[in-house]
Amino acid sequence: MAVTKDDIVARIHEVGFTKKQAVDLVETLIEIIKGNLERGEDVLISGFGKFCIKNKHQRRGRNPATGEDLMLRQRRVITFKCSGKLRDKINGLPQ
Repeated sequence: MAVTKDDIVARIHEVGFTKKQAVDLVETLIEIIKGNLERGEDVLISGFGKFCIKNKHQRRGRNPATGEDLMLRQRRVITFKCSGKLRDKINGLPQ
C-alpha cells in the first residue's frame, strides 16, 4: 500500500509536532518542491534522490485503441533518480 500525505503528517505528529504544524510542514515542503520544478530547477534531497525536469521533443505516436498515427506534442516531464544510499538500502546492501 502506498504512503499518503496523511500518513506522513501522522508520522511527523508522532515525533512531537502538533497536527497543524505537521500539516503546515508537509504542505510547505511540497510547495517548495513544486515551485522549483515549475521553474525548471532540479530538486536534490541528499540521501534520497533527485527530481529533474526533462524536455521531450515532439514525436510520432499511435492511438492504441484505433491504430491511428498522430503527433505527440512537445512537453516537459518529471523524472526521479534515487540516491546510491537509498538504492543500497532498498536492495539490503550494507551502508
